[in-house]
Amino acid sequence: MTTEEDQPSTATTPAETETGADTDDTTPEDVPDWDDEYVDRVSGRIMFNYDLEKGVSVRGEPFTLRGELRIESHKQFFHPAITYGHQHAYEHLFLTERGPVRVSDLERFVGLGHDLADEWVDADEEHYATDFTFVAVTDEISDDVRSHVEAFEDRELIKYGYHGHYEIHLAVVAPDREELVVSRNADVSDALRTWEPIEPDRGFVERLKRRLFG
Repeated sequence: MTTEEDQPSTATTPAETETGADTDDTTPEDVPDWDDEYVDRVSGRIMFNYDLEKGVSVRGEPFTLRGELRIESHKQFFHPAITYGHQHAYEHLFLTERGPVRVSDLERFVGLGHDLADEWVDADEEHYATDFTFVAVTDEISDDVRSHVEAFEDRELIKYGYHGHYEIHLAVVAPDREELVVSRNADVSDALRTWEPIEPDRGFVERLKRRLFG
């Protein structure tokens, strides 16, 4: 007798920790010191799931934080050594700190996301999804920016969906005002809304897994 089941897992780190705490005494040695209280708190919420880099430039666009998450899914027979149906999903997170955020800034991020998809997505039958999430940290969120982000949605099928898809997400946060706006399918709200605790049953990585793999 055999059984089969989906086995999604994160592949970047050995642990998954999502709690209300932003930092603890077990910060991995390879997690950067951000020199910024808000970014440090965001990092504390995602550091066990994402590979994090500090101060990177991507195609000339500077980012304070870059994170990468890889999720693998496969079907498994009764014996765990026998697997098939492997699929991969990726999340690329880019966070930048700036003054006033304009709609033109967001449009530039979207263009960058499409360019990166052309370069970074390994389009084959094992690729399920790649997400590009751009986060702008600012002092105040204008009405036009809020409206643009709330209405934004951009998902592209690859080879009519046979090689999966990629999706671009936007988020703008004003931490001093405790304000956040995210695009429709983004799953980073809990990581960015650092003024509120993360409920154990609302972990954003678990939601991301369910959205990517069903």
